[in-house]
Amino acid sequence: MADFSRPSMPGAAKIEALAGGDDPAERTAAGHRIAHLLVRGAAGSTDQELVDRVVHLADTEGLAVIAELWSQAPAESVAGALWRLYVLRTWVRRNPVQAAREFETGRSFAPVDEVLAGVVDPPGPNEVMELADTVIRGLLSPDFDVALDRAAAFCHIVGVGRSQTEGTDTASAARLMDTASHLRRAAELERLGELH
Repeated sequence: MADFSRPSMPGAAKIEALAGGDDPAERTAAGHRIAHLLVRGAAGSTDQELVDRVVHLADTEGLAVIAELWSQAPAESVAGALWRLYVLRTWVRRNPVQAAREFETGRSFAPVDEVLAGVVDPPGPNEVMELADTVIRGLLSPDFDVALDRAAAFCHIVGVGRSQTEGTDTASAARLMDTASHLRRAAELERLGELH
């Protein structure tokens, strides 16, 4: 028994090294807090600088930073809805010609969504980029549900347009339709006061 020694306990540095640094739960919670501050804390703000910062958040901070905070959030949460809005906006800004073409193709199949989306006629690349920015600006209004509905309508139309385009990957069209469905559900929850 003299040879028996008490096992050593790992120190805090060892535990952090094993855990890989930051706690994923803490990052997720921080992402939800930031999402709520953007949507709930900024509502009714007339500060144009704040509006511009929120609109261009993905441009200035990078989508990777936002993804780290929001990409794993449930679709029917504020953070999950913001993730989908920023991904949509980033795609539109990178591919405005494709977005306009697919919107143009899909709009005759979804006339109600076309009106709700609010894209001017005819929808060119600049118009769809402006819609994407307008939807993000809607985060700062008391009508967050309307911003979500507009984004859902736009996604639905583009998804339909993509599915009608010859040689298109139908899986990507289906993902757009799923995104539209998630955004529409988030809008419903927002109207019920249940989007958290």
